[in-house]
Amino acid sequence: MNNETIVVKFGGTSLGSIKLMHRAADIVLRHKQQFANVVVVVSAMGDQTDFLLDLFYEASSIPNLRELDVIASTGELVSAALFASILQSKGAASRSLSGAQALIKTDDNHGNSRITDIDVRNIDNLLEQGEIPVIAGYQGVTAQGEVTTLGRGGSDTTAAAIGAALQATQCFIYTDVKGIYTADPRICPEARLLDSIHFKEILELAALGTKVLHPRAVEFAGRHGLIMKVLSAFDEQHNPGTNIIFTSENDMEQPQVTGITYNIEEAKITLRSVPDRPGVAAELFSAIAEHGIDVDVIVQNIGAEGHTDISFTVHRSQLERAVATLDVIAPKLDCPTVETTTNVAKLSIVGVGMRGHAGIAAQMFKSLAEAKVNILMISTSEIKISAIIDDSFVLDAVRKLHSDFGLEAKEQIKAVSSVASNN
Repeated sequence: MNNETIVVKFGGTSLGSIKLMHRAADIVLRHKQQFANVVVVVSAMGDQTDFLLDLFYEASSIPNLRELDVIASTGELVSAALFASILQSKGAASRSLSGAQALIKTDDNHGNSRITDIDVRNIDNLLEQGEIPVIAGYQGVTAQGEVTTLGRGGSDTTAAAIGAALQATQCFIYTDVKGIYTADPRICPEARLLDSIHFKEILELAALGTKVLHPRAVEFAGRHGLIMKVLSAFDEQHNPGTNIIFTSENDMEQPQVTGITYNIEEAKITLRSVPDRPGVAAELFSAIAEHGIDVDVIVQNIGAEGHTDISFTVHRSQLERAVATLDVIAPKLDCPTVETTTNVAKLSIVGVGMRGHAGIAAQMFKSLAEAKVNILMISTSEIKISAIIDDSFVLDAVRKLHSDFGLEAKEQIKAVSSVASNN
């Protein structure tokens, strides 16, 4: 046994029954044989969070975000207490902790709070006593002691943040898939499991729609150099999983494209005949930002006769709030028409190997043209290209790009480097 500290996180599908919890507990005990300190973070069992939210909305037609957070956080509390009890039944010293008991401090943005600080005293005390802390994920408390939640997928963020605070050497994310694939294997059977992926790539993929990891968890890991590994809780001993790494070999050794993802939860807004004068865009998007609306892809047409069109995308869940904001700001801008549509999707290719390789965008657009897919908007960065398209074409487009970029070929998914010496 070495003296390292690790964090082990289990998603809801891995904890969907007492039987599955026993399987997960056995994984923890195997880690405990190898590592001196093991900290567990758990999600709510199965679809328990959805059940709790349904109850809440059935009880109240006027949601109160504070009460919603109190209710939503209880699913993880149940998981933590059950999991600690199972570890105890197997002869291991263990204790459950709520987010408050783990001293996880957050801001006061109910429903989507951010962690501001973690005081590790309580966790360290349990580790010093040889116990295995089991921490309820997805939650924390404000400076005033109010319960908050971190947004869906927030247990990943809890695990990464605790790992960073404890200066853990590794964070294992156990889920119902074998790791990170070149595309969603449910729609692209040829998708291949990646041995490793650069954290910049998984950060982009997570932000663009891949559901395996929460983007904020990857941000924590990247900021603190925390090695993360994604692997299956159902085939843990025979599945290597995917390492998230922070260094890469020469770009010549990299696949140009590492993965393809999509997001069908997009909505497109277009403002017609906006006055083409300085400051209009600043006024428009300042108003949008003040209402907490995240804008993604933005396109402004070339002005003609003193007017232009501005289009941008938001998450569908924020469309209603965005329209309400535009109902106020559009008249002030002398904008006569606001159009919205929800039948769009964002399709993206990602890869650190794209840097310095000409022709990637051309190949993507050629493939989409051959598939008769019309591109509505385009957004690029150093390691990704995204296109807004009609959502009815997105699945076929993913398969087409996956094939044309050769991602099913083994040489396209070679490991970038070796990490995590204790797997």
